[in-house]
Amino acid sequence: MLRVLENPLYYLDNFQGVLGWIAERYADLLSFDEMQFIDQFAQLPQASRALFVRFVMRKGCLFRASKLNYAEIGDTRAAALPLLATGWVVADPAIDIDTVFELLLKPELQQVFGLSGPLKAARKADQLAALREQHPGEQPFSAWYPAANDVLYTICNQPLCDRLRLIYFGNFHQDWSEFVLSDLGVYQYEKVEFSLASRGFRTRQDIEHYEVLHQCRERFNDEAAPASPDEVLQQLSTLAAGTDNAWLASRRDKLQFQIAQHLEKSQDWPGAYRAYADCRYPGARGRAIRVLEKDEQPLAAYERLEIALQAPESEAERQLLLRMAPRLRRKLGHAKQPAAPAAPVERIDLLLPFPQELCHVEGVVQQHLMQDDAPVYYVENTLINSLFGLLCWHAIFKAIPGAFFHPFHRGPADLHSADFHARRLDDFTACLAQLDNGAYRATMRATYAAKAGIVSPFVSWQVIDGDLLELALACIPAAHLKKAFERILLDIKSNRTGFPDLIQFWPAEQRYRMIEVKGPGDRLQDNQQRWIAYCAQHAMPVTVCYLQWSQAEAA
Repeated sequence: MLRVLENPLYYLDNFQGVLGWIAERYADLLSFDEMQFIDQFAQLPQASRALFVRFVMRKGCLFRASKLNYAEIGDTRAAALPLLATGWVVADPAIDIDTVFELLLKPELQQVFGLSGPLKAARKADQLAALREQHPGEQPFSAWYPAANDVLYTICNQPLCDRLRLIYFGNFHQDWSEFVLSDLGVYQYEKVEFSLASRGFRTRQDIEHYEVLHQCRERFNDEAAPASPDEVLQQLSTLAAGTDNAWLASRRDKLQFQIAQHLEKSQDWPGAYRAYADCRYPGARGRAIRVLEKDEQPLAAYERLEIALQAPESEAERQLLLRMAPRLRRKLGHAKQPAAPAAPVERIDLLLPFPQELCHVEGVVQQHLMQDDAPVYYVENTLINSLFGLLCWHAIFKAIPGAFFHPFHRGPADLHSADFHARRLDDFTACLAQLDNGAYRATMRATYAAKAGIVSPFVSWQVIDGDLLELALACIPAAHLKKAFERILLDIKSNRTGFPDLIQFWPAEQRYRMIEVKGPGDRLQDNQQRWIAYCAQHAMPVTVCYLQWSQAEAA
């Protein structure tokens, strides 16, 4: 249930809370300007502080005084005076005509430029195009619009505030709205004990490296003028040589992997291979071998494939390698090797009428198989992940260095790191041991009751309710849950997806089956194939249902 924010200065309190948090935890990493800003901010009048935070939270850096109407602040022009004295805000900055058109409404533009005739009725974009060459330079807002009883402000230290936000959140994608959404009850976050050892940034160089990494990502993704992949990769290689922060290194590797994917899609095989081969991001080694195959270098690809197959980094890589191996062997003239037999998987073939109302194929099959004594739920990736999250909540949210930097984490920062499980081995071992001694049911129920609604990277509160939880606990054997959870922990990034669409329970018989649904022309995806094969291997009941529409209805 959403809460009402009774404090009109909630945003100021939140901002000051961030500054206090940073000053307490990161004082040794802050620059002189940053420390001075934190000290000066506390000394300003409340109205001035509130207005400044409003500036920081709003989009852009330019603000018209006539648009600043905040009852809790009062006279915003008076509140701006101390900000002008600090130099953090400047009044009447010089702007160009494009900015003028962004700030003014059409009636105001007509007054400023004396528009008449067809140009007066034209669209703003056409008016700007017609006037741009006549007004090439910049001038103060008051010179553009002397008749306005208005003041234009610009905030000058937005980059500093963005850097403080980065230090607090450990990223640039979270912003001040996190506080509002939390205060309103939209999101609830797990309360984690923080220590100085759990800081995301350990040195000032870490902060600078993150900013450069962010700039690299922005330049590479700039649709208007993207940076050269080679140029960005060169800058990333410099960053790699200058940091020992594993968390930062993983973010750098992810961007390099994305650049390598771009080069591969562009069919720049040499460039893509170099980028993949020099990248430690999961999947990069397999893609490097695939690029060699695409580049018609079967011998080099096969040599690297044999080495990789000796110790695959994941099931996903092994699947990719085994798919390439027969092709490469054929190109090299090697003898064909017999394929390993797969465990049999039950199959259902359905021929059903095309639904009268728009409905996805999973829903059609769900309704067809539904029985009073054997309900069917559409759960896909949510149920098993949720059960895992309920059992292992303590291990997932354990406050260890590099896991949680601030109070607004949806999950550990190292969730997809290769050593996520290893760093919490004893905790996860203890959690999974409950599946052997029967204590898991009480743990899951207790977590469900105590943590309901709290954001988790595994638990889907909108899907799992008390009834579904009890059905799962009654019908899915502990041994099957343990096998599923063990596989999730092997590769969280890949193995959290690919689960069958439906699950059917027979409560009276305490059994279940998982059902993957494929409509006409659809086929199993790689991650689905891996989960189905795993379930079949471990005698976990799984079925693939192939649905076809009856010709009379489909026609």
